[in-house]
Amino acid sequence: MTLLTHTIAEYRDAVAARPGTRGVVLTMGALHEGHAALVRAAREHVGPSGCVVVTVFVNPLQFGAGEDFDRYPRTLDDDVALAGKAGADVVLAPGVREVYPDGGVLTGITAGPMGAGYEGAARPGHFDGMLTVVAKLLHITGADVTFFGQKDAQQIALVRRMAADLNFPVRIEAVPTVREPDGLARSSRNRYLSDTERQDAVALSRALFAGRDALPGGPAAVRSAARAELDAAAGVTADYLALVDPATFTDAADDHTGPAVLAVAARVGGTRLIDNLPLAFGDVE
Repeated sequence: MTLLTHTIAEYRDAVAARPGTRGVVLTMGALHEGHAALVRAAREHVGPSGCVVVTVFVNPLQFGAGEDFDRYPRTLDDDVALAGKAGADVVLAPGVREVYPDGGVLTGITAGPMGAGYEGAARPGHFDGMLTVVAKLLHITGADVTFFGQKDAQQIALVRRMAADLNFPVRIEAVPTVREPDGLARSSRNRYLSDTERQDAVALSRALFAGRDALPGGPAAVRSAARAELDAAAGVTADYLALVDPATFTDAADDHTGPAVLAVAARVGGTRLIDNLPLAFGDVE
């Protein structure tokens, strides 16, 4: 049975006697099959003798003015049930005052230039808040390894950079994006979409797949094919479409070889969605 804890003290008491590797999945709740895939990956990684922890915390520091903090879905009972079914041993669902006793932080993590573009440009301050809470929760949970969905590619890149720069003794694992049968990436924000908007939203993944199909033509061909598909989509207002180096999240040159990420962000109705596909140019070992 999955144990639900609400305070750091309760959590630490709950895991104190659990030996083995500790795998942690950090979430903001409203869990779906994509999150379940992360929990299953954690369970497989730590094995039956390890401990799988899921955190559920809607972090106010990563929401900007006018964003959806107040209406972000909160479904804790369902979240605990899904996490337990996927293999979690413990869920930590703290309140804001438990994580930020003074209502915020006077010091924190800054994303720097790597977090200034793309999602960072669209949501100023978002990545500073994200990295700050990730740092806090990794320390609080005592994670040995943590799992993130590939859908948030810039987030993964920044967490990896933070862990390397600040010598976090934590392994960062990326799990492939879980998609609906029509290709739409699973997201907690999909529930905001009307039926018509839900159909329109598939244009994001169609654009990414079109770019992937143009891979033999090189980076310029990938960008062009994806852009053409996105520009032709009804009901979709593109924010950005970018082909980037996943290690630095800077634009990939037209002669780029090696790993890359084709990333897209767009508004469908009043909902902003993101998606990406990992690609590889040339011979990659």
